[in-house]
Order: sequence, then structure tokens, then C-alpha cells
Amino acid sequence: MIKGSNPIFRCDMPDPDVIRADDTFYMISTSMHFFPGAEILRSYDLINWEHACFVYDRLDSTPAQRLEGDGYIYGKGMWAASLRYFEGTYYVVFVCNDTQKTYLYRSSSIEGPWTKSCIEGFYHDCSLLFDEGRSYLVYGNTEIYLTELNEEMNGPKEGGLHRLIVSDKGNPNLGYEGSHLYRINGRYYLFLIHSKRSEWKRTECCFVSDSLEGEFTGGEIFDDSMGFGNSGIAQGGIVEGPDGTWNAILFQDRGAVGRIPMLVPVTWKEDENGKPVPVFGKDGKALPEFSLESYKEGYSYGSLYGSDDFRYDPSKMHGEDPAHYGCFGFKSFWQFNHEPDLSLISTDPEKGRLIVKTDRTVRNIFHTKNILTQKMTFPECEAVVTVDASGIGNGDFAGLSAFQGDYALVGICKENEKYYARMCSYTNPSDDVWKLGEEPAQCEEKTEIKEPELKVSVRAHFGASPSEPDLVQCYVYINGEKKKIGSDHKLRFRLDHFTGCRFGLFVMSERSAGGSAAFSDFLYK
Repeated sequence: MIKGSNPIFRCDMPDPDVIRADDTFYMISTSMHFFPGAEILRSYDLINWEHACFVYDRLDSTPAQRLEGDGYIYGKGMWAASLRYFEGTYYVVFVCNDTQKTYLYRSSSIEGPWTKSCIEGFYHDCSLLFDEGRSYLVYGNTEIYLTELNEEMNGPKEGGLHRLIVSDKGNPNLGYEGSHLYRINGRYYLFLIHSKRSEWKRTECCFVSDSLEGEFTGGEIFDDSMGFGNSGIAQGGIVEGPDGTWNAILFQDRGAVGRIPMLVPVTWKEDENGKPVPVFGKDGKALPEFSLESYKEGYSYGSLYGSDDFRYDPSKMHGEDPAHYGCFGFKSFWQFNHEPDLSLISTDPEKGRLIVKTDRTVRNIFHTKNILTQKMTFPECEAVVTVDASGIGNGDFAGLSAFQGDYALVGICKENEKYYARMCSYTNPSDDVWKLGEEPAQCEEKTEIKEPELKVSVRAHFGASPSEPDLVQCYVYINGEKKKIGSDHKLRFRLDHFTGCRFGLFVMSERSAGGSAAFSDFLYK
């Protein structure tokens, strides 16, 4: 047995689904607008996790996915995947809210290659079920439907089962969604989330039926936030270990750092009719600490975030070691803000440098291509990088960002042939949490520097409660001395990005395209 604690890890991993194949657990979560996408993690104990694969490098390569013109897919992209293993094949199903399509990927190996197809229709927060030679999707928001698929799994089966299972009409907050459907010992268990009608708080629900044609009955089964305000722990998958124990992996909103996975034990009891129903938690609560069986003792897990010296050639590593270099040949803890243009990206392995070039002018960071990002972690984390801006032009800005809807930037800009250390920030003035800001960031402080090379850092602190602000501070290293630049910047989780804050390496041109910057010695601490 090994010991674990909640949250099971400390970075954004929303809408998790979890399965087991033999002695190995796999988890998938929402990747939104980041590429490559549909990351699957691997574990042998449900406590420690590492990267296993990305299901796709690119989706449909639409102009918006490539950040062409004024298009973007922030707050959209891939949502709430369903991961299943059936008769030797892995299946991943999800919808994209930019293309309004439902995607189905299949592979005989979790590492891929994955074969892509589409299912006719749009199935919000869908869950895939295989049952007695037939396949189904359960899906929806507020009203939850079950639809049988045809044999090719490319659309609904003509004359097949299609029905409304449960409804949460009239809920003034969030109606049922986040479907996860299972057949366990001959009964059908549908897990959902919704918000209480009396207050905004996510709770976990379960509805049970003896057949897919029968009535699903149930309601709320888990209501806990582990003391983090009104932020309920809910939505995710359940899984049985080889030893017969059951657990759920659900998420909790934790402010600007994102939505964090929590492990909740699942046991079974008999209802008034003597039939099994699930019980989440102990005495209705999640456990701060717990012990679980490890099915590969002594295994060394790879990190979900980390430092990078860029002393490798991505074009080679992508083919040679996709497990560890799964981000287009960069280390697998990286993702780009949208589908990258690899013709603008290179490395100098001998000097340990990532080089990014611009090909257009932009008004803010949201339209900036090829931002290389990785997730922040709570309660505190910091990234440090050296920026060589000798290749930028007047009006260019290159450096390190706290990348979210309300963002901060620190780095080097060039104006009138002079270089400046600069810190900028942006806070969205709109009350519409879905609305992405189009205004440029505001310069808070800039200082002329003699050389076009500068070490910068961004440090984040995430509050221990919803009432404690989430903040970042920016720093520059001048003459070997670390100095704060600009003010503390408040982060917020908004639906314009719908993701936790990330570190991001960026170079942007405001006046003319063609400038480039080099990044080296990226340190995550």
C-alpha cells in the first residue's frame, strides 16, 4: 500500500475520465484550445500519474485552430472526453465546441497511432457505453439523452434506441451534465453533475436502472468541497482496481490554477430493494489522506511539468521518443496555445535555444502564434527563462507570460532601436465571463537595458481559499540582481479561456512581422 492525499496532483486537469486495462489506469481530460490535445495519463496506483500520450497533434486545422486572421478557439476546442477500453481497442470520444463536431478516435495501443473519425451529431459531455454487442452515447445538458450508434459508430442507428433519461429543467444554476454511464453487475449507473438550485455548488448525482429502456432513478449522492468555499467536488469517472476496490476521480474548481483532480473512494450498499448502489466518500466526505494498492511498486513516474534546456532536435525526438517528446518533438509537458506553425519554430541544440519567429502583427497575446505553455501548480510555482531578443524588431515584445484571460507579461521590447525590460498586464473589463478581451495589455513598468538578453521570471501564488486572491509577480535579473517589475497581478478563472493559468514563452510583433527571439535555460521551480 502507498499513501496519497487530495488533491492527487496540483495542476489543471478538468473533466477527468478514468479506466483500467489490466494493471494500468489511464485518465483523460479536457485540453480545450491547446495542441497537441486529448492528453492521456498513466498510473499504477491512482495516486501517481505520468504522461502516456496525446491522442491528436492536430484536429481539422481550421483557420481558427491555427490562429489565422482574427480567428481563435479560446474557451472552445476539445471538451470532456470519454475514454473506454473494449475488446482490445481503446476508444476516445469528445466534441469540439468550435467545429460543432463529435470525434471518435480508436487505437489498439494507448500510445497510438490513433485513427480519427466523426460521429454524426453533436453530443455534449458524452459518455460511451458498449453493451451486448451494441454501442451507445449518453450526453446532454439539463436534459440527458441516450442514443444508440450504428455498427460503424459514425452516427445514430436507424430505428435504434433514442430516449430522454433524466431532466433537470428549471434549475436556475447548472442543470445535469458531465455524463458517465457504466454497466456494473447487470445494472446501469449514470453519474452526472449539477448545481444545487438553492446556491451555486457542484454536486455529484447518480441515477440507476435495471435496463437501458427502464426508468433511471436517483439523485444527489455526494456533496463536499473539503473546506474550499462552495466549490464542490464533482464530475469524473469511476474505476475498479484489480483488487476489487472502487474509486472515483472527480474535479474541483480551485480558482485561477484551474480545475484540480480529487480521488474519492466508492463503496457499495444495498438499497431498499436489496440492489447495489454506490456510496461516495467516507461519511459523505472526501478524504484528505488515503492508502491504495500499487500494482507496480518502485516504478519511477515522469513529471507532468518541468524544466527544459532545449538541447535536442524536436524534429528527431518526435519520431524517436514520442512518449517523452510528444509535443511536436518538445517534451511532453509542453503544449502550444493553438495549433503551431512549425515553420516558425526551431531549436539550436548545441546552444540550448528555442527560437520562435513571427509572421504577422497582433494587437494582444491572444492572437500570438506558437506560445509554448505548461501548466502552473499550486500553492506556489515559478518559472525562469533567459530571453535573447537580438532578433526582434521595433515594436516587438518577447518573454514569459502568466497565460490566461487576465494575463501578465515580462520580457524585452524594442523601441526606436533601444531595448527595454518591460512588464505588462491585462484585466478583462467585461462582466461577460465568456468574452475574450481584445484590448492590448497595459505597460506597467519598463526600464532601458544595454543588452538584448535578459533573464526573467514569473512567480504565482494561488489562494488557500476562494477569498484569498490568486496573484503573479514578475521579475527581471539585471546585473545579477533579481528585481520585481510592475505590480502584483490578480489572476481569475474565466470562461474566456476556461483553463487554468499557464507559463508561456511568447514573441509578438505589434508593428511589422519577421522578428525572432530565442529562449534558453527554462527552469520550473
